Amino acid sequence: MAGLNLAAPSPDAWWRNGVIYQIYPRSFQDANGDGIGDLNGIRQRLSHVAALGVDAIWISPFFPSPMADFGYDVADYCGVDPCFGTLADFDALVVEAKALGLRVVLDLVPNHTSHRHPWFLQSRTSRNDPKRDWYLWRDPAPDGGPPNNWLSNFGGPAWTLDPVTGQYYAHMFLKEQPDLNWRHPDVRRAMFDAMRFWLRRGVDGFRVDAIYHLIKDEHFRDNPLNPAFVPGGDPAHRLLPRYTVDLPEVQAIVGEMRRVLDEFSSVESSRLLIAELYLPVHRLMNYYGMDAAGVVRGAQLPFNFHLIGAKWQARVIDQLVREYEAALPPGASPNWVLGNHDKSRIASRVGATAARLAAMLLLTLRGTPTLYYGDELGMTDVPIPIDEVQDPFEKREPGRGLGRDPERTPMPWRSDGANAGFTTGRPWLPLGRDWRALAVDRQLADSQSMLHLYRRLLALRRQSRSLHEGAWTPLGVSGNVLMYARGEGSNRLVVLLNFGAESAAVPLRTLRGSDASPLHVWLSTRQDREGVVADSVFLDPEEGVILGLVARDDRGVA
Repeated sequence: MAGLNLAAPSPDAWWRNGVIYQIYPRSFQDANGDGIGDLNGIRQRLSHVAALGVDAIWISPFFPSPMADFGYDVADYCGVDPCFGTLADFDALVVEAKALGLRVVLDLVPNHTSHRHPWFLQSRTSRNDPKRDWYLWRDPAPDGGPPNNWLSNFGGPAWTLDPVTGQYYAHMFLKEQPDLNWRHPDVRRAMFDAMRFWLRRGVDGFRVDAIYHLIKDEHFRDNPLNPAFVPGGDPAHRLLPRYTVDLPEVQAIVGEMRRVLDEFSSVESSRLLIAELYLPVHRLMNYYGMDAAGVVRGAQLPFNFHLIGAKWQARVIDQLVREYEAALPPGASPNWVLGNHDKSRIASRVGATAARLAAMLLLTLRGTPTLYYGDELGMTDVPIPIDEVQDPFEKREPGRGLGRDPERTPMPWRSDGANAGFTTGRPWLPLGRDWRALAVDRQLADSQSMLHLYRRLLALRRQSRSLHEGAWTPLGVSGNVLMYARGEGSNRLVVLLNFGAESAAVPLRTLRGSDASPLHVWLSTRQDREGVVADSVFLDPEEGVILGLVARDDRGVA
């Protein structure tokens, strides 16, 4: 069969067709023995990431910080916290990543700073200070309490009284994370300059944290009660965030950020803007920022987290993907996420076998998938003893199961020795009890491991034009089996995902249409089956398969 005949790639091809891998730096690899992962540790493990077959790494915050929220409270947007290394370490990391064919995306945290950021320290010195309006300061309510009823996402009021000036400042997260006033032009200029600082150092884009929080109601009106709130639930959801989240003015800021990135884009490569958003699909689409000609001028990838919260059922997933694909504006590209540093790991949510199915789902849907470090090993949430809890969310709301430590535990690299090869010191969070079985070295030695499944899926995705840029066509649901096709004509691949706890059979006549050619199994989550399928595909419980009209040895055209 003929090989691939691809047209010259567009500047967007690297992210439209690529895969992003999130690294939580504290937990990836510790190079200096202090128990905390660092930039040099990431450098040491880049070969693992490159061999996995992804296209870019997204690194969670490593900027100078008091670590009240482990780097999401930034004290300097243009530096590296000593616990992670130096700017020279970062520059070396970028050079090595690029040499391995990996792009580098950073986490930008623009909604708030640390309370120890020089901007805020200056802002709180006087009501008349030039930086006062860089933050959201308000007089107390008539009773002396907070100015309105806004709630912090970490529990309690979103306001803290500053005794120095007698006013409250707003913080949608911890009191150590005062919110910036993005209506102030100097705030925008300062943040855009910080973006340029990193872009000049070779960064390929940003994932923007809490981007839909950037603008708050200019009249500071109370948020309404949430009629769906259930007592005992997350207290931050007691109110509907009508005046604190997703205000229309945010779109202009997203467009401005995109223009900063475009200053550094070229005909060979565009810079990528990813927006962190937990929104319904129809509101998510606004963040693409389409212009009159149908060109994306906002975020190329407004993060789509809907798979994380979806019920793990074939019909639910089928409807979710259909809805998302149908809502996309012309020219926009989809993206999919199964896990991150804020959500329970996929293997804990659905189980070890279903996590293999989830891997096939993520890497065969159309668009840009993002992987969370350790998911390629099948890592699960690790119970954290109360005296070892690190997450401020859990400390503020103890016993409610809101903590994020369980999904942030260290990566297990080696099955021999102590601490899984992550550190020579004491890990900042405990390892899971199953770290030896999940370790990278042990999985590399096992051809049926989760790691090898991810490698095979990613290799197939890269080799197959149908998978990395082909159309997505729903084929419906048969019992508990989700069915869809990628690509067109003789190059089309068919994906079958059995979400059920029982075996299933899918007649090929429902998949082939008028073409009576036999289908070949290209890849199974079971991994030990290939060959021709004549009449029906038989699937084990929670098994997924990829089928093609040609044998895998002839897959060059697919």
